[in-house]
Amino acid sequence: MMTKKICFLVAFLSFLMGVSAQTVGKQGVSKDKVYYVKIETSYGNMVVKLYNETPLHRDNFLKLVKEGTYNGVLFHRVINQFMIQGGDPNSRNAKPGQMLGDGDLGYTIPAEFVPGLYHKKGALAAARQADQVNPEKRSSSCQFYIVQGNKWDAEKLKMVEQRSGRKYSKEQAEVYATLGGTPFLDGDYTVFGEVVEGMDVIDKIAAVQCGPMDRPLEDVKMKMTIIER
Repeated sequence: MMTKKICFLVAFLSFLMGVSAQTVGKQGVSKDKVYYVKIETSYGNMVVKLYNETPLHRDNFLKLVKEGTYNGVLFHRVINQFMIQGGDPNSRNAKPGQMLGDGDLGYTIPAEFVPGLYHKKGALAAARQADQVNPEKRSSSCQFYIVQGNKWDAEKLKMVEQRSGRKYSKEQAEVYATLGGTPFLDGDYTVFGEVVEGMDVIDKIAAVQCGPMDRPLEDVKMKMTIIER
C-alpha cells in the first residue's frame, strides 16, 4: 500500500514538473513574461527590454545579470556614431591602457537571427568573433554592444539592401531614416533587446574621449539589475 502511495506521489510530482516546464524556461525564466534590465552608469541609466524571440540570448543575459557578472565591468570599446561595447570580464579593475576585448566565459551562444529584430539605434546585440574563426556567427558568452549609429536615407539603405540581399519593410526604413542605426550589421550579429529608457545615455557615452583601441580614457563602469514592469 505504501509503495503504491509513493509511486502515485512520484507520478503526480512528475506531472507538475512537466506542466511547469511548459511555461517556465531555463533558470526559471517565464517564456511569456517580458524582462527588463537596468544598466547604471556614471552618465545616467538605461533600461533595456529583452526579446522573447531570442530565448537563448535572453536567458543567458538574465543569468549573468542575476549572478552579478556585469557589475563593475566597463564599456571598454566606444565608437561615436557607431556603438558602445562592454561586458568583457577582464575589464573589471583593468589597469589604464590595458588592452581589452578578448575576455569571455568559456562558451558561445548559437546565433538567433530574427528578421524583425534589427540594428536600430538603441538595439542591444551580442558581440562575437570574426567570420574567419566563427563561420556560424555564434555570439560571445558575455560581451554585448548597444547601437548608436547614424540616420540612413532611402538611397543609402537601398545600397545596403543590394549588398546584403535583405529587404527592409516600410516601417524599418522609416526607423533607420528617423532614429538611425547600423543596418550593415543586420543578419551578422544577434539583436536580442533594445533600450526603452535612457537613449540619451548612449549619446553621452559615445561622446567620451577615447584612447588606443577605442577605450575611454576615463573608465565607464556599469551595474545591472533586473527590474519588474
